[in-house]
Amino acid sequence: MTPKERIKRVAFVDPSLKAAFDGLEKGKSEEQQLGAFLKRAVADLTQNPLCGIRVPSNQWPKEYIRKYRIDNLRKYDLPNGWRLLYTIKGNEIEIISILLEWVPHKDYERKFGYKRS
Repeated sequence: MTPKERIKRVAFVDPSLKAAFDGLEKGKSEEQQLGAFLKRAVADLTQNPLCGIRVPSNQWPKEYIRKYRIDNLRKYDLPNGWRLLYTIKGNEIEIISILLEWVPHKDYERKFGYKRS
């Protein structure tokens, strides 16, 4: 099976993240808008798991390495400065984009050491 023939899907790292995603639909208008952005990202990742930008390993937050045991990290830029962070797992049959979290740009900068506070 070639890489193009592999099954591609998106999963959430844990049930609480999936619940937060599902809850965006019922939230305020800003949350609903974020939910729409994330749905678009999920659709894009289902088509092409590599569509996000690869984050160099020296920039990975230690909490991601410890908590999720990642061996790769990618970010997908959402509108309004939001960032979706995910990792990819796969085998000969499927490729899974595992969503870790979405954060506003300010939190992303802090988490990745671009801004101190």
